[in-house]
Amino acid sequence: MAKWYFRKWFGKPALAVVLAAGLLAGCGSPGGSGTDAGGPDSEGGNEVTKVKVFKSHMGVGTIPGPDNPHVQYVAERTGVQYELVTTPPGSEPTEFLNLMIASDDLPDILRPIGGIEQTLIRQGGALALDDLLPQYAPNVWKNIPQEAWDVVRSASPDGKIYYVPKVFLVPERAPMIRQDWLDKVGMPMPTTTEEYKQVLAAFLEQDPNGNGVRDELPTSGREFGKWMDHLFAMYGVAMWEGSPEWDVYDGKIQYAGVTDNMKAAIGFIRELYAEKLLDNETFLNKGDVWTAKINNNLVGSWYHLPANLRDRFTAIQQKAPDAYVVGMPLPKAEGYEGYVTQKSMGEPEWIIPTKAEANAPAALKLLDFFYDRSNDEFIRFGIEGLQHEVVDGKKVLLPPEDSRPLALGMRNLTTEEDMNIRIQETIPEDMQQMVKDIFKISTADAKRIAGDGLPSTVYEGYPDIQSHKLFQEYLTKIVIGEWPLEKFDEFVDRWYTSGGEEVTKRVEEWYSRM
Repeated sequence: MAKWYFRKWFGKPALAVVLAAGLLAGCGSPGGSGTDAGGPDSEGGNEVTKVKVFKSHMGVGTIPGPDNPHVQYVAERTGVQYELVTTPPGSEPTEFLNLMIASDDLPDILRPIGGIEQTLIRQGGALALDDLLPQYAPNVWKNIPQEAWDVVRSASPDGKIYYVPKVFLVPERAPMIRQDWLDKVGMPMPTTTEEYKQVLAAFLEQDPNGNGVRDELPTSGREFGKWMDHLFAMYGVAMWEGSPEWDVYDGKIQYAGVTDNMKAAIGFIRELYAEKLLDNETFLNKGDVWTAKINNNLVGSWYHLPANLRDRFTAIQQKAPDAYVVGMPLPKAEGYEGYVTQKSMGEPEWIIPTKAEANAPAALKLLDFFYDRSNDEFIRFGIEGLQHEVVDGKKVLLPPEDSRPLALGMRNLTTEEDMNIRIQETIPEDMQQMVKDIFKISTADAKRIAGDGLPSTVYEGYPDIQSHKLFQEYLTKIVIGEWPLEKFDEFVDRWYTSGGEEVTKRVEEWYSRM
């Protein structure tokens, strides 16, 4: 297969083997729901099959039960009852999944967490899907690009397909900046890192939020250095939500965390922190705190998902009616080729335990419903009164609420066309051009990295390297000034001697097969 990482696209550690034992061989009755009949459907009295679907990180809302109109709609068209299982509020998803496995209360299909898919594949606890997908999920099979299936095959020792991958063919993340703040401080869009620092200094000193208080945070991130990838991207560092990725440096695939590019980026970020141009609470910010700072009109430049800007921008407008957010072209760092990291395919999205083999046809039939393009409108808008209302003849999504049932979903395939439709139909009309323009800017800077689709098996035996624990320690202490920048060289040595050398060999071996 061609090495496609040069393309520009438009548009916790693995579980212990002993816990995986509950998912190992055994193709009798499936775990949890099994193939028990779920009772007659509302139209023809036909029996429906229950399929237990495990997902974590659900949003605000209640879990829909069998009487929910959304569940019934899907059951009427598939003969399958979608039984959503998720983690309780405040629980840690990996631990919750551990308990499910240990108690033998298994889902029929699950979204894997923390490398569990590789644990299952190695131990025979994952069902091979090569023959089942074309038969029971033809829309999944044809809509996911062949290239993505090839990446999935490269992640298994026998070259088989053991999971359905996430596919995202447009730049998913983008550096963003408040255009109204730029206007208020009278400065153009920065084109270099030095100009960016000058803009951030103006944000700090010139009260662009207009409240008479020096409370502006020029740019911000989250604990462990998460969600400030734009600051690394200027130096050509492959980063994904604050974790170094793998890309080609000096002609070979390398962990971005140990490159000269990373050292330069950390030096730059250290300067921003020292001058209070980077939120000095960055390494303390939980996700909700970081989001609240942006929503409360305090942050001038950040990195996130343009497609999720609607609610954030609406909140900002409550305090700044003239607010406007734009995509920020990456400022040029002298001597470096910057880019926004793009991972398009290969990340595990759905896997079926071997023990649930008897219910696999129903699970795949359910999944196929969500990949069937004829169901797109239902998937986007759901049921009137539950997920949307009709205003002037047009469907408008209702905001999430604790008391409102969650919408069902399983598809994680996004093309340029999908994103354009999503913007048109789910973003308020007065925000649509703003979001489209942000995508246009991020597209110009996006590059799909060489390590896209890298299997987690390369980290086997080295959980601290997989979790980036060592990197996060050095990053934090160097940036906040507790350690000098020169300590980065010590980190590189420790990374290689604590398993990085072996992991690199495994990555090179995988890459040679791509």
